[in-house]
Amino acid sequence: MKKLIAIILRVLGFIAIILLSIGIFILIAFIQEELFVPKEYIIWIFRSPYSGLVFIFEVYLFGAYFYVFNKEFRDAWRYGGFFKKYRKILLASITAFTIVLLYTVITPVTVVKADKIVNYAFLAPMGKEYSYNDIVKIQTGVYGKGRSSVFGHSKGDFFYIIELNDGTKINLAEVGGTPKDADERFIIEKLDIRLVNMNVPKETSMKNFEYTKKSLGKIYTDKIRNILENTK
Repeated sequence: MKKLIAIILRVLGFIAIILLSIGIFILIAFIQEELFVPKEYIIWIFRSPYSGLVFIFEVYLFGAYFYVFNKEFRDAWRYGGFFKKYRKILLASITAFTIVLLYTVITPVTVVKADKIVNYAFLAPMGKEYSYNDIVKIQTGVYGKGRSSVFGHSKGDFFYIIELNDGTKINLAEVGGTPKDADERFIIEKLDIRLVNMNVPKETSMKNFEYTKKSLGKIYTDKIRNILENTK
């Protein structure tokens, strides 16, 4: 009976980790919106590779899981010579690292408005503003290789990268949110028409387009096709 209860608790604990992981993503997105995203915006971006750092919080959760359900791990932390001797230093280091990590994860946000683009970063928490005239290049297409890490992209992912006059590159397809949960591909199509009409140089390729059909409905792949084929 005790073994059965232990198994049930482990399963419930694992489910709790999954739910907490989802909750962390939602909480970070909520904080980003509250801090950086105004009421009037077109789309906002949670830039990579920083977005992949969110998964480090899952390491914390699994650490807590092992602490609760693994007696050897728990005893090593409590009574192990190294952990016991340096526990305060370790706790202080973990706390400091977590604060820096949270700041690093929250700040990489780009907000696209009707008349400008505001780019927030670790060293620019107040944001740097660009006009649409500061966009010097567009690169768009579909990734043909699969994800090799949490910082990569999946095979078939659509990308739309704008390059600004200071060399900053932003992938508008790494969407953090849109007004009224509108689909980002519809929004990017409108932006693309505007930028192409402004004669912004555009590099586009239909290579790998077929991969999008494996995960997206026709209404969305049609929008991607429109973007890729929109040139002057």
